[in-house]
Amino acid sequence: MPKPFRVTLTADFYDASGQPRFADLGFSVLEGHSHVSVSKFDQHWPEISPQQLQGSQGAIVLTPRVTEATLASSDDFLAIGRFGVGYDTVDVAACTRNGVLAMITAGAVDRPVAEATIAWMLALTHQLLPKDRLVRTGQWDHRTNYMGSELRDRTLGVVGLGGIGQCLVKLLDGFGMKPPIAFDPMLPASAFDAIGVRSVSLDELMRTSDFVSIHCPLNEKTRGLIGPEQLNLMKPDAYLLNTARGGIVDEDALYDLLKAGGIAGAALDCFAVEPVVTPSRFGDLDNVVLAPHSIAWTHEMFRDIGRTACQSMLDLSLGRWPHGVLNSELKSNPQFLAKWKRLTGVEPLQS
Repeated sequence: MPKPFRVTLTADFYDASGQPRFADLGFSVLEGHSHVSVSKFDQHWPEISPQQLQGSQGAIVLTPRVTEATLASSDDFLAIGRFGVGYDTVDVAACTRNGVLAMITAGAVDRPVAEATIAWMLALTHQLLPKDRLVRTGQWDHRTNYMGSELRDRTLGVVGLGGIGQCLVKLLDGFGMKPPIAFDPMLPASAFDAIGVRSVSLDELMRTSDFVSIHCPLNEKTRGLIGPEQLNLMKPDAYLLNTARGGIVDEDALYDLLKAGGIAGAALDCFAVEPVVTPSRFGDLDNVVLAPHSIAWTHEMFRDIGRTACQSMLDLSLGRWPHGVLNSELKSNPQFLAKWKRLTGVEPLQS
């Protein structure tokens, strides 16, 4: 029989009165498994403290950072589950050094982010916001100044052809676009061929694409990946969409380019510094649509992320290798395997 396994959630899953902010966090996965219990942190801090992890074997994390200091007392702690697919707030190397699995909910956000990206592509090309303002301000006769364009015969360029990028390509099939292109040096050629996407250099993608859609993680290799040199390669009628992470795109260079009319427009869901608590300078531009890092948030997305995160914790409690592990080298680490067995009471790596 497995030992009791406690999972804690960071406090930002709940409002000031302690009520869940989201309708479904996937707890149904844990039904019938009484050895797993779920609780929450008492307070929300930007960085998780080691005290907050005491007494739990796993934590599901929304926004707080996980650092070396967080894991200072991790002898009885097994796993950090990041609620989502971005993990720039988690020090994965520190997790590995301290014998803690770092996990993401790979696959759970693919569909909603891809759908949101298409919504933004249509909103930008069909001048949705300007046309909305015309009616709100009684300027009906100005509509001829805001002719739109279709996705038909346009080229999509994907930066980072992971699950989200691949889902985006599939969902756009049927819009009559030209064959998509992508830049992803981590992906083998066979993966491009399997979904009918041509692999190109970043510079070629920036020069050729009508839509540059960013779906890569933020790390040391991608920070500042799209700077002034790359942005200035874009066509004047092209659009840039970022639903990944701020910091991948040079915001100063992008702002200057948009303000000068160097590209047709942009859609931004993420920013170099978050949260954005004062009006964004991008809000002054008519050719930009913005969202507070939530354009893809849906009830279905949070349900699916929650189910994936809970399933990973449940698997860990039963000795099964969980989904979405970032530091898979721990799978063959004797010290980690011994800790896993000691804390769960089951033999690790059950089928």
